[in-house]
Amino acid sequence: MSLYSQNKELLILRNAVENTNEAFVTINEEHEVIFFNKAAEKIFGYSRDEVVGHDLDVIMAPGCSRNHHRAVRHFVRTRSPGRIGHEAEMLANRKNGDTFPANISFSVADVEGRLYFTGIVKDLSETRALEERIAQSERLAALGHVVAEITHEIKNPLMMIGGFANQLSRLPLDEKSRSKLRIITEEVSRLEKLLGELSSYYKPALLKKEKADVNGLIKEVLSLLRHDLEKHCVKVEFPNSDEPVFFEGDRDKMKQVFLNLTQNAIAAMESGGRLNIETRVEQERMEIIIADEGCGIPQRDMGKIFSPFFTTKKHGTGLGLSISKKIIEAHTGGSFTLFSEEGKGTIFKISMPVVDEHDPPERRSRE
Repeated sequence: MSLYSQNKELLILRNAVENTNEAFVTINEEHEVIFFNKAAEKIFGYSRDEVVGHDLDVIMAPGCSRNHHRAVRHFVRTRSPGRIGHEAEMLANRKNGDTFPANISFSVADVEGRLYFTGIVKDLSETRALEERIAQSERLAALGHVVAEITHEIKNPLMMIGGFANQLSRLPLDEKSRSKLRIITEEVSRLEKLLGELSSYYKPALLKKEKADVNGLIKEVLSLLRHDLEKHCVKVEFPNSDEPVFFEGDRDKMKQVFLNLTQNAIAAMESGGRLNIETRVEQERMEIIIADEGCGIPQRDMGKIFSPFFTTKKHGTGLGLSISKKIIEAHTGGSFTLFSEEGKGTIFKISMPVVDEHDPPERRSRE
């Protein structure tokens, strides 16, 4: 083959590798990166210039990097493949500091007595996230059966206790006895609420498909909580409340979400304050923003705030935010995020697809 033909073939091959969807990274015997294609730039977040000429350590988690150094040194010394030529999982580093799981397979080439190792890297983040969601769904389904049985066993005697307490409250009692009866009634109500929230959390989020005005729902919730808002001196700012904004989903469950979030905001503002509610529509999506001026959430608790049974409130069950997040994410295209600063307040942001008021569900499902 002529030199021209060889160069042409190499050019075609390099162009193919450069533009493939697979991430290619090539290093030399000194672990120095000499090739970093476009797909690698996309996965790792680094530009070619930021990586080429540097040690491979820049894109590998420390433990994985040490193992890889050993494997390369072993191959250079013995020419025994070891891990070279086999697929393996590793932890890799993005430029933004995130660590992610990756599948990597290395091949080796001897060019004029020098060894070059090329790795094909696949980002496993989405695969692992999907596996975790499936496992979580299976765990929740199993727990749901157990919770349903326990709830049934507890609910009946609880109703009897509440019923007897109600009957006793009609009798002439001294203040000490009436005070104890009030405690019984309050605790029964608290347990009934907890059982209801447990059932909601562990039950699959089966949604009704209907069109509803999100601003109308929020106004209904504010009307329900008017007494609590006044009692805690919370002033509501809801500037575009009269502009209908429609979504398709479960009206009752979304109302539960807004009820949970508003009650959370009220509880966070013990000395009163302002509750700002805003709905925005941009590019066929709506954003619902609920912001309070309350105590905020400590940074150390932010990672646990959506975990079931975690609460920063004195009398909370720790399920309200977990249930709300589950409901939002069960809606197609729904997302739920939270921003908070201790001492300054909390912002809840819900994002969902918006639908046209006159577009029937039947038509959308056909399109």
